[in-house]
Amino acid sequence: MKLNHFIDHTLLKPAATPEDIIKLCKEAIEYEFCSVCVNSSYVKVAKKELDNSDVKVCAVVGFPLGAMSSKAKAYEAQTAIDDGADEIDMVMNIGLLKSNNESEVIDDIKAVKTACGDRVLKVILEISELTEDEIRKACLLCVEGGADFVKTSTGFSSGGATIEAVKIMKNTVGPNAKIKASGGIRNYETAMEFINLGIHRLGVSAGIAIVQGGQNDQGY
Repeated sequence: MKLNHFIDHTLLKPAATPEDIIKLCKEAIEYEFCSVCVNSSYVKVAKKELDNSDVKVCAVVGFPLGAMSSKAKAYEAQTAIDDGADEIDMVMNIGLLKSNNESEVIDDIKAVKTACGDRVLKVILEISELTEDEIRKACLLCVEGGADFVKTSTGFSSGGATIEAVKIMKNTVGPNAKIKASGGIRNYETAMEFINLGIHRLGVSAGIAIVQGGQNDQGY
């Protein structure tokens, strides 16, 4: 698979405008990225711009904290899907994970997966806030909840994707879920490190620089 087909071309900044999203979509079409990843309020804009292209629309849900109610997350996911989203990236409730409320974490994921139906659901773990054991536990709960992907980070916390964490995630989920690395991946060399580990998707705002072999230090 070509490098550009791994990329979810991402713009999640709170000040992003509809014009910025349109520009993001035009870039995704030009560079043949896998998807654009946007806040749920911009799904309609992205879907309209990407009509008649192969680029998917990915919407974040419960972003960036993951601490809202399951009903709110499921409603946001359903609304995004009704607006045209092909994939959903939800944030795990990390407080519930850390307090060992495993059944509530699973139910949270299941609620969003039910809303997603046959569409892809990725669950963001926010690895910078977790111990290695918590990363393992989070991955297992994602699989039990029906997630299609486990994803490293929002890009809005204290750190992003790391090689060590991705190895743990991959070894834990095995063939039961795919891996998306995101957060802090800003050049070709770093992107290829993760791809060579066997990840299936990259969440980056520096997609153009990456496929051109350069570097972009802007965040999401």
